[in-house]
Amino acid sequence: MQKKLTITIDEEVYRGLYDIVGPRRISRFIEELIRPYVLSPDLDAAYEQMAQEENREEEAVEWVDALIGDVKNEAW
Repeated sequence: MQKKLTITIDEEVYRGLYDIVGPRRISRFIEELIRPYVLSPDLDAAYEQMAQEENREEEAVEWVDALIGDVKNEAW
């Protein structure tokens, strides 16, 4: 469900939005911009984004591999 919201912004900012984003796309642009700040993050998307970061993924693999050595001789 969508709700209508009236906001007040500087005329110059509005003109910039209108010129760059487009007259019929301003609401969607603003919503997509603020969504991460006001809603709980989508963890699946966040994990996917982190997996795309090669350096972070390499560090995670090294960390997991190091942990395996700590528990490989543990009795289950």
